Amino acid sequence: MTQGKLEVVVKINELPQAKTVENGWQQFEIDCDGRIITITVKPKVWKKLTDAQANYPQWVASITGKIGETTENGFVLLEPNIQTFEKKPKAEAATV
Repeated sequence: MTQGKLEVVVKINELPQAKTVENGWQQFEIDCDGRIITITVKPKVWKKLTDAQANYPQWVASITGKIGETTENGFVLLEPNIQTFEKKPKAEAATV
């Protein structure tokens, strides 16, 4: 049997409300079509989101990780990694 790796990708475009847990880590929840994903990140990783909020008028973040333990309404995302990108407005089509 061929082995594979299952990863989840969650995309957001606004800063979630987070609570500080031990050692300054931030924990927040994302509602993905009714499934609640609980994510806990290091302060350095959380800073990527706060920097995007502060520096870009529009942005998108891609959060990847593994499916962890199941919760009542979703699951915990293990080993989360965040990448942020500035979202550029699409240029209006030129009229000819």
